[in-house]
Amino acid sequence: MSLLRAAEPSDLREILRLIVELAVYEKEPDAVVATEDGLRSALFGESPAVFALVVDGPEEGTLAGVALWYLTFSTWEGVHGIHLEDLYVRPAFRGSGYGKALLTRLAAICVERGYARLEWAVLDWNDPAIGFYKSLGAVPLDGWSTFRLDGDALTQTA
Repeated sequence: MSLLRAAEPSDLREILRLIVELAVYEKEPDAVVATEDGLRSALFGESPAVFALVVDGPEEGTLAGVALWYLTFSTWEGVHGIHLEDLYVRPAFRGSGYGKALLTRLAAICVERGYARLEWAVLDWNDPAIGFYKSLGAVPLDGWSTFRLDGDALTQTA
């Protein structure tokens, strides 16, 4: 297997490409407004609040996959958890164990640090991903809906 490691600043161009590829896969090709500079600040700034794991691709400077994540906190458990914002493995590398390796590493981080959970969202129509997650023992949170404020609604609420 290719090397799974923490992202480095030199990975930013490829990470952004993977984010765009994921947006295309999720049928939102024009939704990405992130930039390399924005990712640099978020991932490698003075006090980063988002983190990334990557799997190196076969050619130098390429990535086969990425997991972008950040800390959450459970008031009921009284400890942190991890929210996986994006997990993406390029189609040519699916079935190679990279997605499982990324999730396994995140689960290990949770266990090592005493975090209570690893959570993420998946689109209802993404049956391959849902099947993969269930094969690992993940379960959907029935009865919960995700809400979001953004754009004008966010501004008006502020």
